[in-house]
Parts: sequence; structure tokens; C-alpha cells
Amino acid sequence: MRREREQIEAMAEWCNTEVMLSVVGGKWKLLIIRYLLLGTHRFGELKQAMPTVTQRMLTRQLRELEEDGLVSRTVYAEVPPKVEYTLTEAGESLRDIVGRLDAWGSWYRELRTRQAGDEGSTATQE
Repeated sequence: MRREREQIEAMAEWCNTEVMLSVVGGKWKLLIIRYLLLGTHRFGELKQAMPTVTQRMLTRQLRELEEDGLVSRTVYAEVPPKVEYTLTEAGESLRDIVGRLDAWGSWYRELRTRQAGDEGSTATQE
């Protein structure tokens, strides 16, 4: 059974984090936005960039991003149909945020790697 998303207008006015998570939360949406920040892409290109996402999930996430006004979908009258996805102005507004999250992810990965290395050297010293 498909769960309906809560409407932005119905969310508590004091909790903008809930609004943000509703729009860009989940495993794939920020990755999709990250790739679209590089430029316009076709569905197959996005799928290739994220090989572990299912076609169904990618389609669903792109539709939600389009409904929320972050992604624009252009269909060309060709056979086979050509569809391109690009960020809207609202989607582009996430550029700095996505960049900072990517930098934090890199920092955190290094931190965890150092911690794992420290635990390994402590275990061998005992």
C-alpha cells in the first residue's frame, strides 16, 4: 500500500526541518539533486550514476521532486521518447547545502576511518 505524503501546508509552522525532510529526505533525493547540479540528465544517466536504485524508486523520487517544484521534466516527441530532467530555481537553491553535506560526509568518513584504525591499533597492543 502506498503511503500518502503529508501536505506542506498541513505541517507545523514551527518545524521547518520537517518540511525540508519531506521534500528532500530519503536515501535517493539528495543524490538525484547532486547529479542534477552537474547539469541536465536523462533517466538512464541518473540510473547509471546510482546503480543500486531500482527503476521504480528512481521514477517515484523524480516524480516527487517534480511535484515539489525542484525538478523539471522535459519530454521530447521522439521515438523512443526522450525525457530530460533538470533542476528548477528552487532545486538550484540547494547547491550550497548539498556541497556542505557532501563535505561533512567526507569529514565523517575520515573520522570513522581514523577511529577504526585507532581501535585496531589498541587491540593489537593489548
